[in-house]
Amino acid sequence: MLVLCKEEMEDKWLQRTLLPAVWLCSMLAAHQVNSCPHACSKCLGQENDLCKECKPGWALYNFTCVDIDECGTELGSCSPNSYCFNVEGSFECRGCDVACVGCMGGGAARCRKCAPGYRLMGPKCLDIDECGDRVLACHGLDEICVNTEGSFRCQCAEGFFRKDSVCLRKQLPNAKEKGLFEDLQDDEVEVLQQMFLGVLLCALATLAAKGDLVYTSIFMGAAAAMAGYWLSDRGDSVLNNILRGR
Repeated sequence: MLVLCKEEMEDKWLQRTLLPAVWLCSMLAAHQVNSCPHACSKCLGQENDLCKECKPGWALYNFTCVDIDECGTELGSCSPNSYCFNVEGSFECRGCDVACVGCMGGGAARCRKCAPGYRLMGPKCLDIDECGDRVLACHGLDEICVNTEGSFRCQCAEGFFRKDSVCLRKQLPNAKEKGLFEDLQDDEVEVLQQMFLGVLLCALATLAAKGDLVYTSIFMGAAAAMAGYWLSDRGDSVLNNILRGR
């Protein structure tokens, strides 16, 4: 009795699960058999594989729908600065390259005419480097030419700013102008001092050579002072080196 009940339960489970699956598969198979090819609007034949009418964008040829290339007909009309690109069952209008004025396809090699700022070099319309072609692309002396795609721009040099189309030098707030010798280093000042003393000694030596006792005594005193300064400076340097153990 238990075995019979178990068999009945298994039969009912199979009916509940397998029958809907078989029905679904049969419906899908019937739909596939009865459906037309994707480009057909009406079809015939045992497997509906023969097209009778085609969808828009397709043409019927020997019971087959063939894509119409609208770009080769009057159907593919695009604006002047765009070109026709064929897709299945239709077409697209795509913009020309920035280097083109009118084009026959994508890229700078399919231009009908080059746009301003471009010139035909070989098969392509390429950007003109105005900064390299023109000696005075920027008229201001403190301006720098910067080439851009299809054009150029003039910008002020470093340390300048633009005001009323003129480049002016930037001024630091409350900045004082430096004197002639403010940027000199200590060693440069020492060299200048020695040069000045050398010139002075040469002048005194010239006058002393003429036999003037006054200028001769001044020359001898200046030479002795310079020699003493030099020797003392050298002496300090030697002493410092000894103390440092060099």
